[in-house]
Amino acid sequence: MKTRFILPLLLSVVAIAQTPGTFTATGNLNTGRFHHTGTLLPNGKVLIAGGSYSHPTIGIDAYFDVLAGAELYDPTTGRFTPAGNMTMHRSYHTATLLPNGKVLIVGGARLTTGAQPPSAELYDPITGTFTPTGDTTVARLGSHSATLLNDGTVLIAGGLQDSGTAEIYDPSTGTFHAIANTIVRHKAAIATLLSDGRVLLDGGVPYTGAEIYDPAEGTFTFAGLGIDPSESSPVAAALQTNGEVLQTLGPACADCDSRGAELFDPTTRIFTATPQTPITSGLYAGYDTATLLPDGRVLTIGGQAELFDPTSSTFTPAGPMTLFRAGHTATLLADGTVLIAGGQDVAGNAPGNTAEIYLPAALIPSPMLFSISGDGRGQGAIWHAETGQIASAGSPAVAGEALSMYTTSLADGGVIPPQIAVGGRLAEVLYCGTSSYPGYNQVNFRVPSGVAPGPAVSVRLTYIGRPSNAVTIGVQ
Repeated sequence: MKTRFILPLLLSVVAIAQTPGTFTATGNLNTGRFHHTGTLLPNGKVLIAGGSYSHPTIGIDAYFDVLAGAELYDPTTGRFTPAGNMTMHRSYHTATLLPNGKVLIVGGARLTTGAQPPSAELYDPITGTFTPTGDTTVARLGSHSATLLNDGTVLIAGGLQDSGTAEIYDPSTGTFHAIANTIVRHKAAIATLLSDGRVLLDGGVPYTGAEIYDPAEGTFTFAGLGIDPSESSPVAAALQTNGEVLQTLGPACADCDSRGAELFDPTTRIFTATPQTPITSGLYAGYDTATLLPDGRVLTIGGQAELFDPTSSTFTPAGPMTLFRAGHTATLLADGTVLIAGGQDVAGNAPGNTAEIYLPAALIPSPMLFSISGDGRGQGAIWHAETGQIASAGSPAVAGEALSMYTTSLADGGVIPPQIAVGGRLAEVLYCGTSSYPGYNQVNFRVPSGVAPGPAVSVRLTYIGRPSNAVTIGVQ
């Protein structure tokens, strides 16, 4: 079977009754929370898990009461529904979507019942259950980082335990193993996967510098100090489509009327300052989020909401939110909108149960993979790079072979590669860029080893945190 198929002429268009560039309230959380996690699942729903809350009999000072409960947000209905309980109460933890579609949840504070032991668990969206996985090598007491690497493993580093340790989680074995210690300690770690597969690890209290982890070498190397190391530390970061990292900084003083941000260039290892951002009186509360939008801008929220434009390196107001938030989550959804959920307000009041949707000026949906049937399901329009034949049950792919496919919604001229999961294992991306069809992108990738053979093995693409639909190929 050759690759002479017709690509769809039109992409899906989602009608949203909301003015572009605005925030609009959506359904309420079942439980008010902050310092929880929000993870976009392959089915388009968002898993909200854990966090801190205010005890009803103690009041707003009891923020260290910690939740085990989780809930799911459904963008099609705008509602949150209970999703069971994690195996432990967790706050300041991490939640990472794995190539097999499960969510790895690691560490966190558990101050209601004493010190948190070394622990991690998996959430399975298909069964809707939480189950323990291997224990971390040290107790991660929260504010650590968790980064999905391009080989499908997860780098865990830093945290409130202030140990300077790092470790790797392997989903194929369900175990953690220690790696080399970090060069500096990151008590409040901020980690960013770079376009070349390395990881920028920054942040810390006190701040002592940034470093880069190279998975190929298994080593950390010092990457320098931020623009104002004696005054402020990074609180949120986002990789931009040009490969630079935007990091927002906390204000240098409690009553400052502005705050800064910086850009990190991985090729030169140089930090440069962006223009200072005014702080609306009393509206900065820290615990920022930084969300890369599909049009290349970055939505930052930390009390107030702003948009960073990489072409001008400037921040502009993103519009008034329904509530000024800190300790919230901001999750880019499949339709291109952003879900902002929970958090406490800047006055330090009890964590809220409200949520809202941000509608960007440019609404770009998740990437799409094409199928032979044309409905985005079943046999994928994915072909052997050498022969041009479809990789089907009758002409299966083999480990190490190069395959090609078309997709949508990758940034023009961007350097961030997608991640391709084949049978739940990440593939090496050989090429991603323009194709001979205007408006479509071509991706070439290598079939990973260890994939269970079969006539219909799942293939899914993830780009800037958003999974595509799944199609299938034959693998022998």
